[in-house]
Amino acid sequence: MGSTSAHKNEGLGRRDVIKRSAALGLISVPTMGFLSACASGDSSSDKKVEKGKVTKANPLGVNETAPLEVVIFDGGFGQQYALDAEKKYNAAFPKAPKVKHVATQKIQSQLQPRFNGGTPPDLIDNSGAEQMDMGVLVGKKQLLDLTPLMDAPSIDDPSKKVRDTLRPGVLEMGQFDGDPVWIMYYAYTVYGVWYSQTALEKLDAQYPETWDDMLALCAKAKKQGIAGWTYAGKYPYYLPFSLYPFIAKIGGREVLDKIDNLEPNAWKDPAVKAAFEAYYELYKKGYILKGTPGLTHIQSQTEWTKGKALFLPNGSWVENEAAPTTPKDFKMMVAPPSGLDASDKMPFGTIWASGGEPFIVPANAKNPEGGMEQLRIMLSEESSKNFTKQVKSLSAFNGGTDGLTLSTAMQSGVDVLKKAGDNVVNPRLQDWYVKLQKEQIGVAGIGEMMAGRATPAEAIKKIQAFADAAAKDQSIKHYKHQ
Repeated sequence: MGSTSAHKNEGLGRRDVIKRSAALGLISVPTMGFLSACASGDSSSDKKVEKGKVTKANPLGVNETAPLEVVIFDGGFGQQYALDAEKKYNAAFPKAPKVKHVATQKIQSQLQPRFNGGTPPDLIDNSGAEQMDMGVLVGKKQLLDLTPLMDAPSIDDPSKKVRDTLRPGVLEMGQFDGDPVWIMYYAYTVYGVWYSQTALEKLDAQYPETWDDMLALCAKAKKQGIAGWTYAGKYPYYLPFSLYPFIAKIGGREVLDKIDNLEPNAWKDPAVKAAFEAYYELYKKGYILKGTPGLTHIQSQTEWTKGKALFLPNGSWVENEAAPTTPKDFKMMVAPPSGLDASDKMPFGTIWASGGEPFIVPANAKNPEGGMEQLRIMLSEESSKNFTKQVKSLSAFNGGTDGLTLSTAMQSGVDVLKKAGDNVVNPRLQDWYVKLQKEQIGVAGIGEMMAGRATPAEAIKKIQAFADAAAKDQSIKHYKHQ
């Protein structure tokens, strides 16, 4: 990503005038303990199927008669896109049994015993609330290096390697320490502040580019009986989808890098303090939808699509996930976080966008070549277009939208990416340290603040302690931006 020029400090900044205190509630999220246990499973490879013959049509050497088992997270994207791609696998290898397809929201619960026993599936969509900790899996050598897939010829153009067909940053996200690629992030997610253009038009308003304008619009909406914001109160780690790029805007992307690197006092940076105080102001002024701390992600989305709140921090899967309750005239859109003031280090267009929906092939999979081949099929233009049409999200394949009519939500995602240019940030905490990000920073820190049970200063102090403990914990592998 390129660097940006800092805005000049013009007059008194909001960080100089904001003064407040506050915040939220607890959930049970998978801990890292089970992953340490699952990482101790049988590492023998005697159950692996014999590799097939490498040919132009079968560049990964898939055993043409071997079974393939795929486990898909049945969440915002559903599972049909994967089923459709599996049909193509069946057609390519007709001598093999039909792909065994399992859809679940209980990734950890269902797969923990199998990892422990050394009998995991061949391909896993490791997503959702029960997502397995990728940092731990990589550190414990539980995942297959997907470099052979990245170096394999793409299905659409054999003169191109699969790695050359991916959107910027996707391959790097799957790398944790050096060149190996451990994860294939299949979706391409735009994170930010989601809203209804129709709702803003009814208020004769535009999306606010500054925090003063954000607060003014929330005040205007409150007079009409509409809350400014809601969010997944039971899963407050959704809040960083807009909060992290907000921090980067204020202090520069290096602030997020220091946080990712678990550097001492990273959370005590003035940019973090300013961002937390600004968000806490939403609570203090009563601009958060009443009852939000007790809402699940689905419930908060439903309240939002019902018009009870203007803004919702989320990722681009929300369009598909909230489709059952979204009115036809909603005009769903996404925007970057509002800026704080004139001294922000990055421009308004700064946004968080990155690979999402992480697919992994376990190191102990019986048919690892089959797992990689299924991913190669999914990364074709045809499968990518099918994914985009079905779930209204971009894929990791760099293209796949030609000839498609995009919804307002998808088009706004494309537009904000274009506007952002090099000003795209990609925090890695949620990949490197799942427990720290979800349970500690999200629930115990930011969540408590936004529910009014902790002040920004208290939340920051608590989060810094969690980060320091993670940095000193020798039982987990640590990662740094290269």
